[in-house]
Formats: sequence, C-alpha cells, structure tokens
Amino acid sequence: MNLNGIIVGAAVFLIIGICHPVVIKLEYYWGKKSWWLLALAGVICSVWSMFVESLIISTIIGAAAFSCFWGIHEVITQEKRVLRGWFPENPKRHEYYEQRRKEMK
Repeated sequence: MNLNGIIVGAAVFLIIGICHPVVIKLEYYWGKKSWWLLALAGVICSVWSMFVESLIISTIIGAAAFSCFWGIHEVITQEKRVLRGWFPENPKRHEYYEQRRKEMK
C-alpha cells in the first residue's frame, strides 16, 4: 500500500490551514506591504525543495513555497476584505484604512 499521496495531501492541507491565519496577521500588523516576506519565504522554500533528496519532503516543501506565493495575492486581497469590514482593522493603522476608503469612492 502506497501512502505517499495521503501524506502529501495531509501536509498540504496543514500548510494551507497555517497560511490562512498567517496572511491575516501579516495584513493586520504590516499591511499589504508585507508581501515581500511571503515572496522571500516562497523563494527559500523553492530553492530548498530542489536540494532535498526525499521526494515526499521535497514535494511538501514545494507546496509550502507555492502556498507562500499564493499568500502574496491573498495579503493584497485581505486588505480589501478589511476595507469592506469583513475583518477587523488594526486601530494603529486606522488613518491608512480611511485614506484607502476615500480613494476607493
């Protein structure tokens, strides 16, 4: 019986589950300008996955890399969700959000 697919699937499910709150926190504290952190993590994981000999581990690290790359899009979209009131805004960044709301009108 081959469990490789189940192992990779479970790991990817866990990675996506971890990335969702990470994106929310990144936008909350640093805004969409935090995209470069996700880009850096994605590049590091991409390179790392090429040097790992285990196919399963390499696949999981590669999935983490592309989850980080997808997170770049999500952190930008998260700001829009905050502006719509779907997620709480950081009170320390209230003036920034108000300026963005004025620009959207």
